[in-house]
Amino acid sequence: MTKIVNKTEVGEKYQASTWQRVVFSEFESTLTSRSRQFPCIFGVTGYKKGQLRFAFPDPLTPESLAPILRDYLKDARSFGRMTSLVVFARPGPVQSIEDYRHRFWDVLDGLERLDTSPRHEGIPENLDDSKWEFCFAGEPIFVVCNTPAHVLRQSRRSTSFMITFQPRWVFEGITDTDEPAALRSLAMVRERLEEFDAIAPTPVLGQYGDPDNREFEQYFIDDTNEAPGCPFAKLGQSTPTPQVKKGKVA
Repeated sequence: MTKIVNKTEVGEKYQASTWQRVVFSEFESTLTSRSRQFPCIFGVTGYKKGQLRFAFPDPLTPESLAPILRDYLKDARSFGRMTSLVVFARPGPVQSIEDYRHRFWDVLDGLERLDTSPRHEGIPENLDDSKWEFCFAGEPIFVVCNTPAHVLRQSRRSTSFMITFQPRWVFEGITDTDEPAALRSLAMVRERLEEFDAIAPTPVLGQYGDPDNREFEQYFIDDTNEAPGCPFAKLGQSTPTPQVKKGKVA
């Protein structure tokens, strides 16, 4: 099984000429740039503090990813308050954003089917619910996808197909509160997005639990500001269910 590694171990395990080091180096440069500050201040903080973990499964499939994610979640709280798991796929020919969108949701659907743990209590299965979040091994997880096909939304661009898994507890007291410090942090993220991307911040960005918020819309955001859909109403189904749109199942 591919093991998770920290940023120091990436350099120790993979030589400079390998695809793993190439995609990681670009990721590292993006997060540490002083001239062009990356919008996600939480991810930047996690990287600087050595709390992020990385994996390079080849191929990246639900079957290869499930044990990696399970292993990460088992020890995630010991890695630090701002931890995330960043998973990179081997680079290949650049596909369309729609191709990457379907690949991403197929991965999450496959993970749901492979998960043997009970779903976290209180997290509904229906994506069209303000309390929905992807769950694995009993943990609610916020998920973000980056791809080589993103051009305007550079905050969602990467050299390879990339998925970031952030345990829901990372955001507790930060994005789920109206405290002044939390609001300032969110405002800073939005300001950086406006400077970083060549398109206005997507209107679907919202706070978890808000009646009008749908978490799945924030997982895969393309190069437009149209409300993104998902090919599933529930994950872990044997066949795709009707596409989910905000507030309804189409």
